[in-house]
Amino acid sequence: MFPVIVRHTSLRAGLGALLAVLLLGAAPAAAADRIPITVEAPSPGAPLTVGLPFPQGALHSPDHVRVLTPDGREVPSQVTTVTTWEPADSSLKWVWVFFFAGKSDRYVVEYGPDVRRAPITGDRVTVVNDQTYDGFAEITTGPLRARIQHTAPDTTGSGFLDRVQLDLEGNGFEADDVIATGPQGRGSFLDLVDPKGLDSSRAVVEQTFVEKGSGPLHAIVRVEGEYRYGRDDNNPSPFTLRIHAYAGKPYLRVLHTLTYTGEPDRHPPIDGQHGLIATSPHNIVSEDSLEGDPRWTQANDRIAAAGLALNEQLNDPVRYRTALRGGNWWDPNAPAVVEGPVDAQRHVSVVQTGPMRSDTTSSATRRIDNVEARLIADSTTQRRAARAVGWMDVRDDRWGISVGVRHFSEEYPKELSVQPGTGSLTAYHWSPAAPPMNFARTDAEEDADLVDNFATGTAKTTELIYAFHPASTPTDTLQRTMRYVIDPPVAHAPPQWYADSRVYGPLAPRSEQFAAYERGLQYKFDWWRFNQKWEPWWGMFYYGDGKTYYFRDRWFLWTNNEPATDFMWWLHFLRTGNREAYLTALSQSRHAMDVDNVHWPTGPTYRGDTNSAIDYFETLDDSSGTPYLGMGRRHARNQWAGLMSAHVWTPGWLAAYYLAGVHRGLDVARLTADYYQRRIFGEHGLTGRRLYLSVWNLAAVYDATKDPALRKELDDRVDRMIRLQEKQGGNMIIDRYGYTQVYVANGLRKYIQLTGDEEAKAALVRHARFVRDTPPLDHQMESYLSSISTLLAGYGVSKDTSLFREAVRRAQVLKTENLTTPVKNVSSQAALVDSLTAASHLPEDRRRGGPGIWRLSSGLRVFGWTHIYNVPYLVYWLKKNGVPDVEKPAVPAAYR
Repeated sequence: MFPVIVRHTSLRAGLGALLAVLLLGAAPAAAADRIPITVEAPSPGAPLTVGLPFPQGALHSPDHVRVLTPDGREVPSQVTTVTTWEPADSSLKWVWVFFFAGKSDRYVVEYGPDVRRAPITGDRVTVVNDQTYDGFAEITTGPLRARIQHTAPDTTGSGFLDRVQLDLEGNGFEADDVIATGPQGRGSFLDLVDPKGLDSSRAVVEQTFVEKGSGPLHAIVRVEGEYRYGRDDNNPSPFTLRIHAYAGKPYLRVLHTLTYTGEPDRHPPIDGQHGLIATSPHNIVSEDSLEGDPRWTQANDRIAAAGLALNEQLNDPVRYRTALRGGNWWDPNAPAVVEGPVDAQRHVSVVQTGPMRSDTTSSATRRIDNVEARLIADSTTQRRAARAVGWMDVRDDRWGISVGVRHFSEEYPKELSVQPGTGSLTAYHWSPAAPPMNFARTDAEEDADLVDNFATGTAKTTELIYAFHPASTPTDTLQRTMRYVIDPPVAHAPPQWYADSRVYGPLAPRSEQFAAYERGLQYKFDWWRFNQKWEPWWGMFYYGDGKTYYFRDRWFLWTNNEPATDFMWWLHFLRTGNREAYLTALSQSRHAMDVDNVHWPTGPTYRGDTNSAIDYFETLDDSSGTPYLGMGRRHARNQWAGLMSAHVWTPGWLAAYYLAGVHRGLDVARLTADYYQRRIFGEHGLTGRRLYLSVWNLAAVYDATKDPALRKELDDRVDRMIRLQEKQGGNMIIDRYGYTQVYVANGLRKYIQLTGDEEAKAALVRHARFVRDTPPLDHQMESYLSSISTLLAGYGVSKDTSLFREAVRRAQVLKTENLTTPVKNVSSQAALVDSLTAASHLPEDRRRGGPGIWRLSSGLRVFGWTHIYNVPYLVYWLKKNGVPDVEKPAVPAAYR
């Protein structure tokens, strides 16, 4: 039983507190509120980070938060302020709550002015971070100590973990406690191959930092460095490692981000600019003149291998363990552990491969079957299976090392390898057992209105876990530790808590009361996940993305996150608490922030960590960076064929930052905000959909950073929208871009939430009344249905019931019937298309004839205009106001 009675934070707070008093027969000893926490797929001992939002004014200090078990015992925890409600007030908006899971799947986060967290006792994480040029970072968790050495003229390092010690006896770290070392310059690597041959990288660590979220239970060290090559024709390549360490634990979670800086094909650099993305009127090239050149399809710099390596300090005899899954790759059997001896002559590896981009995908009625895992010893395949689980363990009679890779199958080709002769234990993010990664285009035709290849500057993050353990560790315990990263539990608050916090405005949890609206959302998400495992949308640089349009039994164009497709999944998670939604959102955000953005060349950044003043002035004179840094990719046949000024979305990356503690989400969002501040496209970037989207993006980044420079940029862009509205008769949006109503609604809603600006409120209401009276139809149903978001946002400010009624009327076509065959029972892609079509009330494309691109069986791009940024807010107001009588029909005359 709880020693104090607390109030439940929900719309029924008073009733909940009264009921608690009656049940427990005691009066509150202190004012406190509680948030129930549920852990999906719970695993005892797992490190859990819960991103929690708080309503404005509810919490003023991270010290006033603690975690309790269901029976009232406090769980040691660490709480970090992520952002506040400033400038509205200084109360906390988002926090990270970290703790280790116990046996229960239920916890309580208690907060309030009288709540105090108990001091941490026992093991604590400590970090020594010496940022001198030849410095180091050293992490100690209690049983584990790991050191990362900076690279300097008189020091050498591996580029990863230079020394790992495991204190099995508990008597402090001694010379014979070294369980692993790092190979010089090769602890992390990104090797390239081109027509001249292989060029192996040498890793150089330049700086180490202690990240936000670090404390006595959980610390994060960021390592920044670059890969350098033996030949001058290969550019240095930046890399980042984030190493997560945990108090009392002998394992590390590692996120390794690499950046491709090669020349993707043999076409010479273009002498000029593309008109679509020109930063000046000079030297514009004709796309027609670039088409048809076969050199676009001929690979130049390819990735031969990439990964992390340690030299294990084990004595013979050495044994290995791993796990494979038989059955079908899309529905594999339970893992089966395989183990055996490793002697000095054998090289043992587990390799996961799948269809490369030149291979055919599944048909509408039959899946392809070329996803395969192999256990290999001395170049001989010992076993085959559909999928490898993604971990390998090596041990001697004293101790052992395990390494696991998340999405080992989905982000193929992967490999885990041990070579006893050299003591090398390698986790390959790109396996050398597969053909090199080819970034050349698949064709030489115009793609996304351009003929070019923007693969240079593409990034990719791989997540791993390294566990160091006694030799006696049971396999079950080892597998559970590996699952902390490979198949992690997800902890979350009730959907009603996220809704009541209002951090994303007035949205409602999923409601069975309005199932006809909700089905359209659920079926679309189910359809997307079905295709991810049908096509499949797998591969190291593809997993997390999906395609855009489905016609004639085929998918077309990689979506590249338009319009914030990862944020759609985060909203779905917030509204449902569904673990699969969380995991899908995370994989989409990680793909989009890495692959769908330009990360290099950055040009120099001045940090102030030297004593020489000239270093600052030299950075000002260096113009080596690309103007497109932080800019996103357009949907296209080739993943990196197109860039466009209005194709980058930060809200999902920041949701990953808030909800999952993904630091890179903020890093890349900030890169995009800096791109807006540079204004490389002049007035072109300050008009049309570029302007509307920039307000949404900048408002999101400003909310996370509170950077005054971003506030100034944001204020100016909102003012421009208002001034343009005056010239457009009350309409904020040029009729060329009617589908971007969701940008205006989400951007101004966030801006008003942050600032309370009365002029912005009035402008939003004027715009809502304009689209009420003059429905946007320039992109047919895309624009028309997108206007629901504007009507609801305007109603939220004005309470003008005519706006609400019109939103409800237009939304009638979003209602969806039950599927004739549930998704889990469909036999094929074609069968599911038929079921979706039968359930939908969406009108056809009357201009072109036949199904519109807004139909349920298309991808997530148009779904952003029609459904996901409308229904959650519509349901909120329907639950609050009731269902009004609305006149029919719900669509303009042209679509009846």
